[in-house]
Amino acid sequence: MRFAFGRVDSVPPCTSLCAASRALRLAVDHEFEMIYLDHAATTPCRPDVAAAMRPYFTEIYGNPSSVHGVGQVARQALDEARDQVARLIGAKAEEIFFTGSGTEADNLAIFGCFLQHRGKKNHLITTATEHHAVLHTAEWLRDLGAELTVLPVDGEGRVDPEAVRRAIRPETFLVSVMAANNEIGTLAPVTEIGAVCREAGVLFHTDAVQWAGALPLDVRELNVDFVALTGHKFYGPKGIGVLYARRGARFRATVQGGGQERGRRAGTENLAGAVGLAAALKLAVEELPETLPRITALRDRLIDAIEARIPNALLNGPRKERLPNNVNFSFPGAESDLLVLNMDLEGVACSSGSACTAGAVEPSHVIKALGYPHDRLISALRLSLGRGTTEAEIDGAVDALDRIIRRIRY
Repeated sequence: MRFAFGRVDSVPPCTSLCAASRALRLAVDHEFEMIYLDHAATTPCRPDVAAAMRPYFTEIYGNPSSVHGVGQVARQALDEARDQVARLIGAKAEEIFFTGSGTEADNLAIFGCFLQHRGKKNHLITTATEHHAVLHTAEWLRDLGAELTVLPVDGEGRVDPEAVRRAIRPETFLVSVMAANNEIGTLAPVTEIGAVCREAGVLFHTDAVQWAGALPLDVRELNVDFVALTGHKFYGPKGIGVLYARRGARFRATVQGGGQERGRRAGTENLAGAVGLAAALKLAVEELPETLPRITALRDRLIDAIEARIPNALLNGPRKERLPNNVNFSFPGAESDLLVLNMDLEGVACSSGSACTAGAVEPSHVIKALGYPHDRLISALRLSLGRGTTEAEIDGAVDALDRIIRRIRY
């Protein structure tokens, strides 16, 4: 991936290493090749997906809620996008609700179920390694009077389905366990947890934002009631998400002001986004037989190379039961923020999973939940591959990481 930056006269004072990295990068007066290994954060929108979206910005511009012909053309396109998403994940069109993001889809499922059952059931179960879209929503509901159980995970980030079974009470209205962890790539036993919930008569929600497009996804096989997806994780546009809600799984709207999305999500639909998400998901599913084994092999090449070349490199998450594009290591003696900054200066984009705000860096809550010692918590680095990643880029990233570790390890 090629980037170009112009010269600046001075580098402004920075309050964080993230800002320092940007400032230094802006001071470089040349084009450079970036090895992009942060696909778990976002992916570029594919040109063919952008082309599919373009007419819905300028030519097919009607409001899908309008009854005139221009609006009805837009409505037909929205319905076709909904139908396509449903077919691709084994759902029915009436079970697909478009949202503004994966975060909103998580919120709609969790808060919507809370509102639906308020006064009758008030107990929510989740895990310690969930995305903040789930954890922060769960904590918010606790402040509103819900009872919250946060289950621990093992040293590789998995929750035991039997622990879910033991935690369920008569007043439990929802269990929320993410399908694939965004930081360490751990795959949850979703089908088994779903079976436990079905047996107990409890609704089950999973955040499958990282799973969709990376692994086969059939909601019927997963025993799920609610699934959250977002377009920009599989080469679609940002600002568009999906909530799958199984027919009969009742929940209330959390955004008021209109009857869109069958009364579950008010606001004029993002038509171009919905078309783009559906197009991107179709391409991802069609290409999966080729991309899955190739990216898995690249992931294993990266893991093997890091373990072979960098002493005391500790893999976070399981060796095999993880996302095909996810690699997360801790490098005790080299702090995460310095690793990310130096990798950026070497032309490799990656992430730490840490919270970096106003100069303060907090260890990842996911790595912390694994029960590791402090030096492992503060030295985690995530490298996430994409459909365009090459063996040469893997080797180049390892070369850069090796040089950096030798230089900064204390």
